[in-house]
Amino acid sequence: MKKLLFLALISLVFWSCGEQEPDKYTGQKLEFELFKSSDFDYTGNLIVQELTSGALEFTIQLEGARSEGAYTFPAHLHFGGYEQADAPIAFLLSPVSSESLKSVTEIGQLSDGSVPTFEQMKVFDGHVKIHLANEGPDYNVILVAGNIGTNAELGFDPEKIAICGKSY
Repeated sequence: MKKLLFLALISLVFWSCGEQEPDKYTGQKLEFELFKSSDFDYTGNLIVQELTSGALEFTIQLEGARSEGAYTFPAHLHFGGYEQADAPIAFLLSPVSSESLKSVTEIGQLSDGSVPTFEQMKVFDGHVKIHLANEGPDYNVILVAGNIGTNAELGFDPEKIAICGKSY
């Protein structure tokens, strides 16, 4: 028994002294709430983290019913508030998996040609919408939405959600 305990202790020392993976993130993080926006019972959060490269990573994590089948919900970063009709799409985010209810996207150049920094994201005038489908009538069903940046504190009224245009 003492030998087994000794081996476990030695293994722990070697494991903890191994090379550490370099940090992927700078530690700067913003979090925005995504609100239920339809008859479907989903809510969630958008987490914006700065990568050590200076790029931004958007993580969407929804709460709600998970599916066992492989299906995805399209996600968009838009310019303007969620109530703005035909708000232009700033960036197509990775679709949200219906199994994990998660999406991770590294943000690149936006549709207006800019590449946002972490500091710019704090004052970004935009919102995120997650749709039920990519096309057809279910495209008009917004599962969750939420303002981000400067207008995140304006509150949320699901009656004011505008359907977004598909231009990119």
